[in-house]
Amino acid sequence: MSSQPQEPTVKYALILGSSSGFGAATGLRLAREGYNIFGVHLDRKATMPQVEELMEKMRGYGSEVVFYNVNASDEEKRKEVVADIRQRIPEGNYIKMMLHSLAFGTLKPFIEKEPSKALTKANVVMTMDVMAHSLVYWTQELYWNNLLGFGSRIFAMTSHGSTTVVPYYGAVSAAKAALEAHIRQLALELGEIGATANAIKAGVTNTPALQKIPGHERMIEMATRKNPAGRLTTPEDVANAIAALCSMDAQWINGDVIAVDNGESVMDK
Repeated sequence: MSSQPQEPTVKYALILGSSSGFGAATGLRLAREGYNIFGVHLDRKATMPQVEELMEKMRGYGSEVVFYNVNASDEEKRKEVVADIRQRIPEGNYIKMMLHSLAFGTLKPFIEKEPSKALTKANVVMTMDVMAHSLVYWTQELYWNNLLGFGSRIFAMTSHGSTTVVPYYGAVSAAKAALEAHIRQLALELGEIGATANAIKAGVTNTPALQKIPGHERMIEMATRKNPAGRLTTPEDVANAIAALCSMDAQWINGDVIAVDNGESVMDK
């Protein structure tokens, strides 16, 4: 039996949406595992102290940490960030894990009596581009810069809205469904280099993104009742699952949508 290629001994992670929620928790978890962390986030001056505190926590585990405060959907900024990462990573090394955790979309209904309150074409295009299509563009940029290799893991945060109906969530639902389709295609096309791509479907998690959804209080109440543990999923639950899936023992898990919710989604009530 021929031996398979070995992953690099120095591990690097790139997290899109690194300053809060799933991204922040995953960065901290992987820093504990010895990863060096690159993060892309979009924060105003008022929230930068929290971002700096997060980075210092990561550095406390001995990790090298570089954050870029840019719009992840901006093409030129994307190219600049990846070019800078390429300069910082020695040849022969590459990104072990990329997490796409961008939550920036429009929450409006499709149908409204007052047209000004309904979803517009610009709203849909923006939501799809940021929350779905940017996954493809970032993965392409990494590939073209020789920053993906055997054992690289691509993860994207999806949600149960990809297959179920939630008020005001139509554009985001469409983006999540597209995101899952993109993951399947990337799993196919990255197969030749031994990189994998999977979507992570978390249970209801009380993140800043959830709190923007009208009626999120009811979602929290229902999820707490349905979950066998009697609590919500946490960003740390998701981060732990991602850390486990980064193992080379998970090399054959590819192109899938993986629920991280303690069975919440399959419970009747």
